[in-house]
Amino acid sequence: MSEDAEGRVERVRAVFDQWAQGTAADDMASSHWPVARVVLERLALRRDARFLDIGCGNGYAVRWAATAAPKGHAVGIDVAPEMIALAKRLSVSHDNVEFRVARFPGAAPVQAPPLAPGAFDACFSMEVFYYLPDLDAALRETLSLLVPGGRFACAVDYYAENAASHSWPADVGVPMTLLGESGWREAFMRAGFANVRQERIRQPAGTATAGWKVTEGTLLTLGERA
Repeated sequence: MSEDAEGRVERVRAVFDQWAQGTAADDMASSHWPVARVVLERLALRRDARFLDIGCGNGYAVRWAATAAPKGHAVGIDVAPEMIALAKRLSVSHDNVEFRVARFPGAAPVQAPPLAPGAFDACFSMEVFYYLPDLDAALRETLSLLVPGGRFACAVDYYAENAASHSWPADVGVPMTLLGESGWREAFMRAGFANVRQERIRQPAGTATAGWKVTEGTLLTLGERA
């Protein structure tokens, strides 16, 4: 990984470690949940499914998967050790979860063992993949983690059609990869995903915390391993 890419990953780690030590992690999970719930339902988990959340934050999606697939196994990875510590504390009532400090796909691992190819029936990521220094490598690696027929649901609010998000790299102080709907679809297809489809998940005006959540919404790109 190049020095610039390493610096980008470390900046993401620092930001999320800071958020985990205050209320931002829980606030973020609460803000994401109305959309994340819809996205997660698109994965249609079996009761014995193996699930991976890439950039799990406080572990809210992992806990959802542990409940939805009680005979399965739900794993969360995050680059921020403080986020993983928080996720573990919040998940003690679940015996089918696992959390790891790990670099996201497409970046050098922080700790062994690496995730095994073909280990998961479903992968999920909410508001993470635009942080990654090598998006194409990350998508290829995510594809390799899935079983044939496995699905990856990638949700982002930072995308070209959502002009309200374009200041976020400066606001957060972390470089981000800006793609439009077609760019995300083409990236999935380059990586080898099959049956790639997209939708905008918009929130009702009465519950949304920002206008763009009603008008533009969250961009979901969903693909499968053939």
